[in-house]
Amino acid sequence: MYRIKPYSYRQAKKYGVEIYPSQVKGKKIDVYNKRGQKIASIGALGYLDYPSILEKYGLQFAKQRQRLYKARHKKNRIVKNSPGYWASKILW
Repeated sequence: MYRIKPYSYRQAKKYGVEIYPSQVKGKKIDVYNKRGQKIASIGALGYLDYPSILEKYGLQFAKQRQRLYKARHKKNRIVKNSPGYWASKILW
């Protein structure tokens, strides 16, 4: 099971959503609005995210990976409340 990092909790608070470990097989986090309605399941298990890279490899490498992720997934951040949107906001 994925352990949600403090960075992700801070990001969720910043965007006004709540996050919990995912109940969906193969996903890291479930995102809920303040009314408790599930918005999305994000983050594939087996892939690193910004907080995991930060913890494992340090700030400089994590910032580089974050920049590359944001560039590669730019189009995913357009549709609000999509899994790609929330992955970008909470995991990256």
